[in-house]
Amino acid sequence: MKNFTKLAIAAVVAGVTAGAALAEGLYTPNLSYRTGPFAATGIPLMNGQADYANMLNARDGGVGGVKLDFEECETGYSTEKGVECYEKTKGKAIVTQPWSTGITLQVLPKTNVDQIPILAPGYGFSPMMDGKTFQWAFNMPAGYWDAADMILQFLEGKGDLKGKTIAFLHLDHPFGKEPLPVLEAAAEAQGFNLIKVPVGLKEMQNQSAQWLQIRQKRPDYVVMWGWGAMNAGAITEAVKTRYPMENMLGVWWSGHDADLKIVGEKGKGYKSISWSFPDPSAPVMADIKKHVVDAGNSRSNEEEMQGVFYSRGMVMSMMLAEGIKVAQEKYGTAEINAEQLRYGLENLNITEERLAELGMTGMVAPFSTSCGNHTGHAGGWMLEWDGEKFVKASDHLKPRVDTYAALAAKGAADYAEANAPWPVNEECGG
Repeated sequence: MKNFTKLAIAAVVAGVTAGAALAEGLYTPNLSYRTGPFAATGIPLMNGQADYANMLNARDGGVGGVKLDFEECETGYSTEKGVECYEKTKGKAIVTQPWSTGITLQVLPKTNVDQIPILAPGYGFSPMMDGKTFQWAFNMPAGYWDAADMILQFLEGKGDLKGKTIAFLHLDHPFGKEPLPVLEAAAEAQGFNLIKVPVGLKEMQNQSAQWLQIRQKRPDYVVMWGWGAMNAGAITEAVKTRYPMENMLGVWWSGHDADLKIVGEKGKGYKSISWSFPDPSAPVMADIKKHVVDAGNSRSNEEEMQGVFYSRGMVMSMMLAEGIKVAQEKYGTAEINAEQLRYGLENLNITEERLAELGMTGMVAPFSTSCGNHTGHAGGWMLEWDGEKFVKASDHLKPRVDTYAALAAKGAADYAEANAPWPVNEECGG
């Protein structure tokens, strides 16, 4: 009976997709930022996302036979422009991809009314992991609190943190402040000293004051929560001040190949936690070359395509496409709507077997989502700059979600109370 059901669903989808040429496509807009101070990191991510979507369109006719309309709306990473893009695209969008914690926070309450899922892979408001409260928000495969915990795990592996000093060099922006609840709780529990060193948006390229503070405090480790121009500025200052690069670690947005290539060998030893890993020899890369690059439809280049951020963009679009596929099979239609996509995103099951089928083995760890778990908590790897490229410096790390589950529950409850009346999915059991 189970096999018959699957075949029946496939037949329905096939029947709908037979007329897919008449469809406008599945509108999956991306709130991109190819301009502004964060463009250096935004461009490879957007290129990876777009190339994967274009590959599906060219190779498979899209997802379920309906092409993805992957229009970009440029925000320059501006929260104000991001909200404008959301309002402009929400009419026919089945998803919104805000691409900024600031934009995510502004859009988050709107999605309950508009009933459009937010897809914010690896970023956004960490308590969004609570799918019961945040029914329309998804930040799989891992959130910022996962990242903070995995960085701490890696440091704990080097020795007891009691009595140590960790400088938290962070962008003075909602994104940069996200991990503080987990870091502060860990500092109190483990007895290490956490020094907060904020970097203003106008100070990203000139961090002399911040690095003077770091030199004076002489921390055992520097944990960087940087983005865009801040990363290159921090790494350059660290080299200039001769801070031991092996003791400097970043979040996944602070692990951009191009930033480290500026200092080359001098950056050797710098590390960044990551939920994705590039594999230029992966079968999916060959398909992108064949169907997108060779056809002249890519905005990327060979060097960029070998980097961490390009492949991360690919994984993001893969997760969206898989969510669409799950929804199509569930509802027996190829042209799903936003509410149906929500079901698809909260019922993902990205197994090793599925990654192999997708030609993406090792590019992201297996994970699954559920009604109550919108983050997946896939974990990741600590990457290290070897002077030329990032290589894995750890086995697969899994976040200790239980250690901050109570923080997440409180954060979700506080948010719901502050934004009352806030709908909660009482039928969600986990």
